[in-house]
Amino acid sequence: MAPPVCPCCGCRLSPEARVCPECGADEQTGWTQAWTGEAPGEEPFDYDEYVRREFGTQAPGWDRLRPAGVRWLWWFVGVGLLTLILLGWLLDFFGSLR
Repeated sequence: MAPPVCPCCGCRLSPEARVCPECGADEQTGWTQAWTGEAPGEEPFDYDEYVRREFGTQAPGWDRLRPAGVRWLWWFVGVGLLTLILLGWLLDFFGSLR
């Protein structure tokens, strides 16, 4: 079985390839010693370590990302917009009945 990438030249190989089409490497001339089952330069990825390194051990909560009081401001803005839309719809609806 051929490695996914030739360890000698980096050319992509099909799983059925017996010889690298670019450099001619095969099992007898080189890739059996160089290929360990992973692509060259590929190291195992530890997702838990990545999350710990990028985000720390404790994920930040919304309370630390948003200043206090902003939630109520946007709640009032949303209710105000809904009230204006409803009022506009009612005025348009009852105005067209005349």
